[in-house]
Parts: sequence; structure tokens; C-alpha cells
Amino acid sequence: MIPAAQAMEPTTGAVTAPVLRVQGLTVSVQTEDGLRPLVSELSFVVRRGETLAIAGESGSGKSITSLAIMGLLPPPAVRVTGGQVMLGETDLATLPESRMRAVRGDRIAMIFQEPMTSLNPVMTVGTQLIEAIRAHEDVSRSAARARALEALRAVRLSQPERRMTQYAHELSGGMRQRVMIAMALALRPEVLIADEPTTALDVTVQREVLDLLRDLQREMGTAIILITHDMGVVAEMADRVIVMQNGRMVEEAATKDLFARPREAYTRDLLAAVPRMGAGVAQAEKPADAPVARLSDVVVRFGLKGGVLGRVVQNVHAVEHVSFDIRRGETFALVGESGCGKSTIAKAIVGLVPHQGRIEIAGQALEGLDAAGQKAYRRQVQMVFQDPMAALDPRMRVGDLIAEPLAIHGLGGVAEQRARAADLMARVGLSADQLDRYPHEFSGGQRQRICIARALALNPALIIADESVSALDVSVQARVLALLRALQDEFGVAFLFISHDMAVVENISDRVAVMYLGQIVELGTRAQVFGNPQHPYTRRLIDAVPVPDPAHQRMAQARLAGEVPSPVHALGAGPERVRLRDVGQGHLVAEG
Repeated sequence: MIPAAQAMEPTTGAVTAPVLRVQGLTVSVQTEDGLRPLVSELSFVVRRGETLAIAGESGSGKSITSLAIMGLLPPPAVRVTGGQVMLGETDLATLPESRMRAVRGDRIAMIFQEPMTSLNPVMTVGTQLIEAIRAHEDVSRSAARARALEALRAVRLSQPERRMTQYAHELSGGMRQRVMIAMALALRPEVLIADEPTTALDVTVQREVLDLLRDLQREMGTAIILITHDMGVVAEMADRVIVMQNGRMVEEAATKDLFARPREAYTRDLLAAVPRMGAGVAQAEKPADAPVARLSDVVVRFGLKGGVLGRVVQNVHAVEHVSFDIRRGETFALVGESGCGKSTIAKAIVGLVPHQGRIEIAGQALEGLDAAGQKAYRRQVQMVFQDPMAALDPRMRVGDLIAEPLAIHGLGGVAEQRARAADLMARVGLSADQLDRYPHEFSGGQRQRICIARALALNPALIIADESVSALDVSVQARVLALLRALQDEFGVAFLFISHDMAVVENISDRVAVMYLGQIVELGTRAQVFGNPQHPYTRRLIDAVPVPDPAHQRMAQARLAGEVPSPVHALGAGPERVRLRDVGQGHLVAEG
């Protein structure tokens, strides 16, 4: 029997002592009624070369645990009130901040979910990397610069010399996350904490980041604590899993054992809520109905100014000659990576960006409408955004927020509007007693339900759901998706469902359009696109989806040949227009 302080190293099979030992960790917040525990009596170890996943829903204590380990809890309200965090022979829980600064980044490092808020916006990438290296090692600036370049090459960032001179806002989300990984691993820490490192990324970028972490771990032997609510990522990355609920550990097991034989009901519910590829293909297709939305040859371009006179010299071709229709009671999905034009199409439909071509909602064309006409037009199309907290006015009560569209359009009196708001609250699974609360008094899933109720207030023909469930936990996500289906059956409303999550799209959509660099490259029913994808880009998106099964063997990914084209072109020039070819029963794919 292996002693408690030792275990088999995952990569080599050698016996190794834990790198990090957390014993009886309790984190509490100071309230008017005294201390309230946020994390209670948590114990675990992580070993060299091992990936330990900490999984659970929002509020389970995952991120608080990581902040406690890193010594980043917001003082004085939140603090460690019990237990030990042993990094080797050092107890990080009792280390003063002056000494913790020397440990943080050197022996233990962290990658946060949103790199844009973690990188200094007024410092170049190179300056930040050099500063981090010199803060922990007595090396010259030129030596630190060489180390920084080496770190950027290690994370396979293109043109590392150029990236050194750029600022965070000049990089894509995937590039910024690679910079964060480079910064975290530049000093070869013993432990790396990755807190939701891929949640906001497209599936293909997520795949690259996960592969990168796995490769770097293999090279350096770094222990990784992976904090996530994505059980597909857990299945692919983790050696062991801890499941947390309400600040307590409810289950710990080897990854294969947890997925095959979960002991606790909460774990079983968490796994059951994970959207799985293939679950939606067998569903019956809806019969064709009259279109409620029609886009014909829609083009959206944004000018880039340059030169001494500041004239427009180039165009960003955000949307290029896009055409499709959406039928009553149908969920039409737009999928693709960030920057492909999905959200720009949504903004064009509601009249928020200028466009060429023709857009019709419920038979009414958007082009040429005056202010009164646009107001009437917008009654027929509503939006549900990704971040409900940003979409809801924090100074207004929920009842007033839901009734506001009725008041804007002069529909009914105050009492009727209040009654309509109460009815909609009930239909989205909330209580009319909650109408007088403010948005901050609800959970993330509840706030998204409020946004859906607000979108339904005017009985629109079309609701655009733009990444509306991507930030939600899987169980909350499953409940919101079930709600959307139920409301669609009840009201006959059509949904334009915009997402980069292919597993969710496969489970909810009736038809799917795949976008690449502003153009549709494949369009068909859910069964056609997911069951028999024709375009290599579609296959690449599907292949990149994490599979919530540790036994799954990932196939080699389909790759697009050559360099990724740029959407920026000189005036009068642009990409070739994609022509869609019918390959049978309305399944269209790009030619070439």
C-alpha cells in the first residue's frame, strides 16, 4: 500500500510525494451576523505531473479555493479561518503577503478565465513578461527578454517578436490566453492553477489551449489544478476529480471511475446535464412553415481609416453575401468561431449596424424605414444576450424591466403591464412575488430567465439568442434550454440561436448554418450538418468538441490547408463570394 504522502506519478509510474497538500481548508466571509463559511473543511493533494480537476456549479467554492491557495482573497472580509495549504514545507495559508509575493508566480502560478482583465492594458506583452521574470529572478533585461521570447515560442504563439511589442487589445482571445499561459509557466512553477481557462473560448481555440497545457505539463512535470464546470474538459484533461457543492467536497475519485460510477446524486445530476454530441440527431425534424425572417444577400463592412488625412483605406468584410430564412417555430442556429460574423448578423437584423442587401421580419423590410417604422419593426424581433447582468438595468426592479417594452410601445395601462410581467415571470419558472426585487438578488440562471421573459413581452416573431447560455453552468444551461423549447412550443416563436458550442447547438437546433470569415460555408438540417458534415471547417468544429467520456479516443482533427485569410481588404477588393451547392434535400455546402 502506498503511504498517504506518496502516490504513483501519472506520467512515469514513479512514486512521488504531493507537491501541494490542502488540509481542512476553511474560508469564511465576515457578515453582520458573524463569520459565514464559503469553503468548509476541504482536503486534497496534487502531485507532480498530475491534473486534478475541481468541478461544480457556480457558488460551489471552486474559485474561492483557488484564490485562497494563491493568497488572493479580498481582505479583510474574506479570509482563511482554518486549515493548511502546504506547498512543500511552506504553509501558504499563514504566509505574510511580503513573502507570498515571492512564491506567487515563481513556485505557484495561476491562469484566470478572462485574460483581458488579467493583462495590463497599458503595457506591452513583452514588458509584462519581462517584468514578471525579473521580479523573481536576478537577471538582466536582455536575458529576461530572451526568456520571454522562449516562453511565447513554447506556447506556439505566431510571430513572437511582434507579439512582444503588442498590447492585449491587439490580440485575439486565444492569443491572450496563450500569453497568460506563457507568463504563468515562464518560471516553471511547481503548481499551475487554471481557473476556467477555456470557458470563453471557441471550441477550436479551446482544443489548442488544452493540447498546449497537456504538452507543457508533459515537458515540465507541472502539477495542474483545473477548475471548471465543463465535464467534457474534465474527462479529457484530469487524472482525478473533486466535485464540490455549497463549499464542501461531495465526491473525489479517479476520472474514469467518477464518470463510470458516480456515487453521489449531485455528481450524477451534473453528468446528466452535460450536452452530448449525437443526442439531438435522432429527434424528429419539424415540418416546414412560413418564414418569419428572411435575409437576402446581406453584406456588412466596416471601414478602417489610415494615412495623413484619416480616410477609409481598407474594409473589414464582417458579413459577405449571407442569405437564409427562419421559419415560424424553428430554431435556426448560426455557428462558427469568434470573428466569423455571427453577432454582426444579429446586429444587422435588429438595425444596429448599417448593411447592404435585404432583411425582412414578419414580411416587413428593414431598409428605408423611418424612426416610427423602425420602432414597429423592432416589436417583431427581440434579443437575449450572453451576459444577463449587463443587459438588465441594476437600478430597476425586475417587474419594471419586464414591463418596460410594453410601456415603450404604449401597450396597456400600468395594471395590465404589471399583470403581463407577473404572467411572464410564472412562464419562465419564477414567482410573481419576485417582481419587486433587483437583478443582483437573482442567480445567473434566474437573470437569464428574466431576460427571456422581457424578450417575450411583445410577442415577437423572432428572438435572437446570442451566446445566451455559454456562461451558465451545465445544469442551469440544461434548464434554460428546456425552457426555450417549451416557450417555443407554446408561443410558436422562432429562435436565431447564435453559439460556438457545437454540443448545445446539436441538441437544440432544427437547422444549422456554419459561418467562416463572414460567409456561410454549410447549411442544412441538424441531422445533415452533424450527421454528415460536408465542409472541412464544419468537421473541424465538431471534432474539437470535448467529449464527456474519459475512454473516448480523439481522432486526428481535420485541418484547413494554408494560412487563415484576413477579413481586411483594400477598398474595391475583397474575398471571393462563396457559392453554395445543393448536395441533397436542402443540404448546402460551399463549393471548392
